[in-house]
Amino acid sequence: MSKKKLRREMARLRALGLQKTSSTPEATHPEPEAMKVQHMPKLEPSAKKGWKAWLMRLYEQDYKKLTYFTIIILFLAIVQIGYQMATTGDFINKGVSLKGGITVTIANAAMSPQAAEEFFRDTFPQQDIAVRGITSTGGAQGLIIDADMLDPDKIAQFRTVVEETFKVTSDDYNVEEIGSALGSSFFKQVILSLLVAFVLMALMVIIWFRNFGPSMIVILAAFCDLIETVAVINLLGIKVSTGGVAALLMLVGYSVDTDILLSTRVLKRKEGTVFNATVDAFKTGMLMTLTSLAAVTVGYLVSSSDVLRQIMLILLIGLFFDMFNTWIQNAALLRWYLEHQERKKAARGGA
Repeated sequence: MSKKKLRREMARLRALGLQKTSSTPEATHPEPEAMKVQHMPKLEPSAKKGWKAWLMRLYEQDYKKLTYFTIIILFLAIVQIGYQMATTGDFINKGVSLKGGITVTIANAAMSPQAAEEFFRDTFPQQDIAVRGITSTGGAQGLIIDADMLDPDKIAQFRTVVEETFKVTSDDYNVEEIGSALGSSFFKQVILSLLVAFVLMALMVIIWFRNFGPSMIVILAAFCDLIETVAVINLLGIKVSTGGVAALLMLVGYSVDTDILLSTRVLKRKEGTVFNATVDAFKTGMLMTLTSLAAVTVGYLVSSSDVLRQIMLILLIGLFFDMFNTWIQNAALLRWYLEHQERKKAARGGA
């Protein structure tokens, strides 16, 4: 048999097979409803009841609406910082070490910090004065008095009031003076270092991911952490010292670790959906954040140093905001970006 006849015979056999298949009862008669039970789809986890399932369903289906929460917080933080600059001229409440003035340290003072602060503010109403309490190893109560005094006559008058009020001599307390030029210069340097640290962090993120979209989402989350932390610091009336600026520098690094973890898990996944990768990263990232929060909280509670307590408090505030900016804002924007890219690829493929 020639090749041509062989091909015709095979085509005839295939046609006969298709006719037999179409004439079978299973194909001509629909399957009864009772026989379709085994073909019903399995119940998805999002259909379960309970508050955890409700949160998962909200996080899975309405993730775009959750970003409204972080957008509102960022907007309020920017408004607060703008109001701070309009009323004080600075975006934060600068301590004496950043704007200049004197710091008086009294090792043993028979007056509470609240009473001492009220007394000195009544005595010097034109000055910005803050009093903090310190406890020495022997249990004695001391005071640290910060005043934004730069005039030598005012400083001499202030020292006289301190000596008369606490019955001490110049040898019984310590005075540190920081000039306005030195304080202003130091403030500019620390702000410059903060900006440089943020820019270097952004460059490393872009180099690591080599993808502009996810990189900008991570950088935006870190920016939100800093802005919102500064706004809360202002609302609490914290006088930021050099230690506080160091805490903001530390926050730049703290704020991107979970963002990088999330983006890496989602972008480099080999199977599963974006939502599943996000939930998997959430378990690891929240463990990291909660561990850091526990350590920072313990450090804040047990530390007797005012500088360390300020550092721990700023980190505590920043880590709190980082949870929202990572697992709500970053996760939602990253998922939206990837779904948008998939739709673009599908549209190009269909065309």
